[in-house]
Amino acid sequence: MLIMKKLCLFNFLLVILSVSTYAQQTVGLFLNTLESFDGYTLLAPKDSKVQYLINNCGEKVHSWTSQFDSGSSYLLENGTLLKTGGGGAEMIDWDNNVIWNHSVMQSHGRAHHDIEILPNGNILLIVRDEILQAEVVQAGSTTTNAFIDSEQIIEIQPDLINGGATVVWEWKAWDHLIQDTDPSKDDYGIISQSPERIDINFLNHNATDWLHVNGVDYNEEFDQIIISVHNFSEFWIIDHSTTTNEAAGSTGGIYGRGGDLLYRWGNPQAYDQGTATDQKLFLQHNTDWIPGSFPDAGKILLFNNEAGTLQGQDYSTVNIVDLPVDVDGFYANTGGAFGPTDFDWTYQAPTATDFYSRSISGVQRLENGNTLICEGVGGRLFEIDTDETVVWEYVNPVNDLGPIAQGTVVQNNNVFRCLRYAPNYPAFDGRTLTPQGYIETGSTFSCDLFTVGISSVELIANRPTLHPNPAKDFIRVNSIIKLTEDLFIKIFNTSGQLLIDKILPKGSTEHEIDVSELNNGFYFVVISSYSEAWTEKIIVSK
Repeated sequence: MLIMKKLCLFNFLLVILSVSTYAQQTVGLFLNTLESFDGYTLLAPKDSKVQYLINNCGEKVHSWTSQFDSGSSYLLENGTLLKTGGGGAEMIDWDNNVIWNHSVMQSHGRAHHDIEILPNGNILLIVRDEILQAEVVQAGSTTTNAFIDSEQIIEIQPDLINGGATVVWEWKAWDHLIQDTDPSKDDYGIISQSPERIDINFLNHNATDWLHVNGVDYNEEFDQIIISVHNFSEFWIIDHSTTTNEAAGSTGGIYGRGGDLLYRWGNPQAYDQGTATDQKLFLQHNTDWIPGSFPDAGKILLFNNEAGTLQGQDYSTVNIVDLPVDVDGFYANTGGAFGPTDFDWTYQAPTATDFYSRSISGVQRLENGNTLICEGVGGRLFEIDTDETVVWEYVNPVNDLGPIAQGTVVQNNNVFRCLRYAPNYPAFDGRTLTPQGYIETGSTFSCDLFTVGISSVELIANRPTLHPNPAKDFIRVNSIIKLTEDLFIKIFNTSGQLLIDKILPKGSTEHEIDVSELNNGFYFVVISSYSEAWTEKIIVSK
């Protein structure tokens, strides 16, 4: 007897990839499968003033043009693009009008790298904090430079009517130092006993860029801020509930620590609680909390750029850190280095050196548990599922001169960051996202989106099976009952090329498919009927 499972589902997209590629493809869409999270990807080519919104087929559906090169860009729920630029931030509405911008260069310093919009509409900026040579010496260190750049986090309240913004909160790294070299200078102490303080001498000051903070994120539940401190190979968490005066000291705020570090992780050498073998982060980017409704909520997701350092190899990883935090936002530390001792999860390419970006880059956890990765140097964007299989892949076709032609040798197509937004994201309400063709010129592949409206669908619980897997010369598709409708079977390689297209007709129970001409490797088998579709993975091994 046919076993049926009744599910109430909203309308959804079944994405079927039909690709015709050619050997010279260098940019654009390389792979799209049914297991990819459907949505629209915001793409920020690093050396371009245009930010693109593309669908899962790599087709442009919208774009925004700025007077500044791309950096961190975020699509707000009202359809406005918020991005870095000009030493501050700017907002561009859906119709490409700059509706607000503000720079803090004159009052505080150059804002750079990343921004974060808060629930109340205020914006966090990462801002350079110029420290003169005499101040460096008084802090117990030395430099031959006239100044060095420390970092500060500035919260501004935008005035969207009159323009400009008001600074409403500040935190400065320079207010939270420690040193153990000169008792006559400021902040002398025992570094290993003060993990909440920043050792000014952990790194030398031969270069002016001391900390190089490259990412900021906010946790509304705990009212905390996380910053990615590139040069220390750490991320730090600080209290946002303080006043500006409290943030300059060591008392006050919800956690009673003022602006001292609540938590730090990645490189315990930075506070004399470890050796080189204890280091886990290597010049990382994009340390963000995973949102509360997503798989692994509350953990930290990050891009570990130089993860292969200890092995002497050039490769990157994507990692998750499970924080030792209680329900009130306090972090456990009974002495020694902050835990945990290792990552909660790591993605590394099967051949480690195939995945590497020495700088920029980012990562995003998606609602279905997939992970979107921006391999910034080289402009490769790809999505992996929970089995760490690549289910979507795209190479940025925009360099410093603009969109390039398909087949062109790719150069200068780095991507600062990318983010994917679900089709029901409020920014898209009432807007028609019509595909406008591929960004690159000369692409000949096709990728079709087939919309299947289903309100109450009877899904077959005992789907047909594939075996043997791994396969050598053939695979069999078996159903324990006679099919009540035709079954369509398509086999794709990992580049998205359709290699085999078969039909298992209604009324049958078995079909044998010849795979003897396929090379050894992984393949995607897309199986669909008129009421459902799913994807299986097979291995051909001879």
